[in-house]
Amino acid sequence: MKRKLTGLAAAAMASTLLLTSCAQGAQGGEEVDGEGKTITMWVIGGDTPDTLRDYLAEEFAEQTGATLKIEEQGWGDVVTKLTTALPDENNTPDVTEIGNTQSPTFTNVGAFLDISDMYDELGGDDLLQSFVEAGAVESKNYTLPYYFGSRYVFYRKDVWEAAGAQLPTTLEEFNAAVTKIAETNPKGIDNFSGFYLGGQDWRDGISWIFANGGEIAEFQDGEWVATLDSPESLAGLEQLQQIYRTASHAPNDAKDANQYQFLNDSDQVKDEAGNVTEDLSLAAGTIMAPGWAHWSIGDLVEGEDGEPAREWNDDVFGTFVLPGVDGEPAPVFAGGSNIGISAKSKEPELAKELLRIIYSEEYQTMLGENGLGPANQNYTDSLGDDQFAQALVESASNSKLTPAAPGWASVEAKNIMEEFFAQIRDADDLEQLAKDTNAKLDPLLNQK
Repeated sequence: MKRKLTGLAAAAMASTLLLTSCAQGAQGGEEVDGEGKTITMWVIGGDTPDTLRDYLAEEFAEQTGATLKIEEQGWGDVVTKLTTALPDENNTPDVTEIGNTQSPTFTNVGAFLDISDMYDELGGDDLLQSFVEAGAVESKNYTLPYYFGSRYVFYRKDVWEAAGAQLPTTLEEFNAAVTKIAETNPKGIDNFSGFYLGGQDWRDGISWIFANGGEIAEFQDGEWVATLDSPESLAGLEQLQQIYRTASHAPNDAKDANQYQFLNDSDQVKDEAGNVTEDLSLAAGTIMAPGWAHWSIGDLVEGEDGEPAREWNDDVFGTFVLPGVDGEPAPVFAGGSNIGISAKSKEPELAKELLRIIYSEEYQTMLGENGLGPANQNYTDSLGDDQFAQALVESASNSKLTPAAPGWASVEAKNIMEEFFAQIRDADDLEQLAKDTNAKLDPLLNQK
């Protein structure tokens, strides 16, 4: 199958649900009359494809008579933009996607509308609960999961076979296998990584801390407290240090971006004149990435539109779920987003109608068909039954998020986790490094 390089059932509306300014709608409930009105939805990055955006706009217009304007924001500055826009009723998006780890900061300061009364209607306990918790404050729901993209392992079958490495059933076996592959270096490539793990790639690396029972922070006596120096966290850090030293040659400043390029046979960086400035081809035998990375892994071919595309080759590439210490799926950090209604929206009832469409069976199924894990777990079968769908669902079964602390967005904005992970490889005293990082985290975690 050729892929381009780029990229609940909603419960029937209760008959007693009454909304202001309504007209009878197609879903069997009362809907607002939005004739002549417009609401704005922000999506972040390009994960929501045009087909889904078009569907939302068309369905929203058909059901409400109103216009839906969808605007794309970039991940790099979205926190700054949301901080400015959400409190401003004249410029706020009515509905916005938000990173699952960013959600607690905004929900704790009242930036989103309380939609607890819609929780059951939009999917209730069938929604991915780790994401639900990230959008809740004191048992009230402010944002709900939009889509998920759990992480799993992609590997080169030919490299593993040539190194004599067996597929692992435990985390210890995985660590040993990728170390063996790096030491064997069956392709004879300089700085070849058995497992490419960037020095600042905490979103993938945090699994080793989670798998050993550690946490970034815990809620104790009414406040969040950093716990990177716990015995469990330190056990994971020791394993990570060994991987950095023996299995990965990734630079200390590398983040969790585009790891797939190191798995392909031909991935080159070229300047405007077409000259190759860097050859990234086959720099690793193994990577870990969100499930949607598979669209960018495979043989380089010409796509249907004439543009370069990747065609997955089962003879060369494979997938498996990172195993935990006990052989069950390791707790991996789940990528993805939440979605909510701005507390300053001038059209909250129209915004609620948009949520009903987003959490409908039709749209949830469309998410899965486009490789995005649907919020409602009743519709994960829409992902298909291939190896990618199976790995995505299995890895998500034990997924975790960052602490639902009100100040977590500040932690991410200050790149504290990136700085922490970048020091693991060369640290002489991991416990002291963990304590020093705790001291940076503690003042920020409880900020509102």
